[in-house]
Amino acid sequence: MSSPEAAPATAALLLAMYERALPQVYGYLSTRTPSASVAEDLTSETFLAAADAVKRDAVPDLTVAWLITVARNKLVDHWRREERDERRRFQLIESPDTAATDTDDENEERFMRARVHAVLTELGAHHRAALTLRYLDGLSVPEVADHLGRTVHATEALLVRARRAFRARYHEGSCDDD
Repeated sequence: MSSPEAAPATAALLLAMYERALPQVYGYLSTRTPSASVAEDLTSETFLAAADAVKRDAVPDLTVAWLITVARNKLVDHWRREERDERRRFQLIESPDTAATDTDDENEERFMRARVHAVLTELGAHHRAALTLRYLDGLSVPEVADHLGRTVHATEALLVRARRAFRARYHEGSCDDD
């Protein structure tokens, strides 16, 4: 911001833009993401980035179109994270040393890994990230919290919800298999 006197005016302008643009930004993101929670997270990230840009005087023109561009960039970042996580999960599940001479136990284990992978892909990104970091990467809850930028308490609550969602989806599929 140019001067301390401009701060209240800029904050009021940003707040007015938020109220006007929120439905459009959320609408843009909700039609391009798999769940409302992902759209909400990305909408939040969009407005936080906008506030930061306004604070640094890096906004060419504070318009809804500019905010949609920021939202689009946040969405692309989200897709990149998803793709990177997907590749990492796939590498954990599919190891190159699987031979055609697998025993029944090895085949069962591969089936279970594939099933876990399939269920993880059905979960929201926040649940998938928490479960992957905690159980596949073996990080402690404080380490998961640090990676996700959350408090330990919030991460514990997230893990409880993520495990519940995972179990529900996992058991749904096993009923279909019978």
